[in-house]
Amino acid sequence: MKLLFLLVFLIGCTINAEAELKKEFIEYKHGDTVLGGYLVFEDAVKGKRPGVIVVHERYGLNDYARMRAEKIAGLGYVAFAIDMYGKGIKAKNAEEAGKLAGIYRADRKLMRARANAGLEVLRKHNLVDERQIAAIGYCFGGGAALELARSGADIAGVVSFHGILDTPDPGDALNIKARVLVLHGGEDPFVKKEHVIAFQEEMRKANIDWQFVIYGGAVHGFTNPESGSDPSKGLAYNEKADKRSWEAMKLFFIEIFK
Repeated sequence: MKLLFLLVFLIGCTINAEAELKKEFIEYKHGDTVLGGYLVFEDAVKGKRPGVIVVHERYGLNDYARMRAEKIAGLGYVAFAIDMYGKGIKAKNAEEAGKLAGIYRADRKLMRARANAGLEVLRKHNLVDERQIAAIGYCFGGGAALELARSGADIAGVVSFHGILDTPDPGDALNIKARVLVLHGGEDPFVKKEHVIAFQEEMRKANIDWQFVIYGGAVHGFTNPESGSDPSKGLAYNEKADKRSWEAMKLFFIEIFK
């Protein structure tokens, strides 16, 4: 019995050692703005592999965005949680978050350029297969990931989790080279129904390979436990939608990363 326990313990230690995540904070620049991203990968995987950029919510590059990057890395990819605001810049409250995100929502050219700056850091990493890169984002970051695609970025896929969908130039969808997956809360009051309809029409007109998944009962921010538990506020965590959307993303990656 003791021998069996020892064998199980040693096997567990070996698995944990093999699955160690390597984490690195990377400083990079967009113009004169210094940015600070978070790179993570599993060192047990050998050779080049697909890369995924993770775009944070409106609060900035925080623990939640880093957690998502680590989960992506655990799937065998190189993940890079990019910085849209500037090194060390994070909102302290909802009002500050709204003002920070508003700068980029009002200037989509800047939003696209800032996202592309992070993409280029990942693309140049020695473990990344530059032909197999995707972008995911949450809320504000979901919109930024979609704008990255609209900029014509040469990436394989984009996933938006409860992201903003509107864009000032729908015709820019003709620039999209990526396949698109949008994961949306069916009761999200912060993304207007007309924006949902307009987005779908935008994808159709540009003949994009796109999917739009709606989770019934889910409101805005459904993947983040810090969103709270009261859907009546329009912002709440939904465990089912969180798990289902993550599985949808995983299947999407299997499809696009051949």
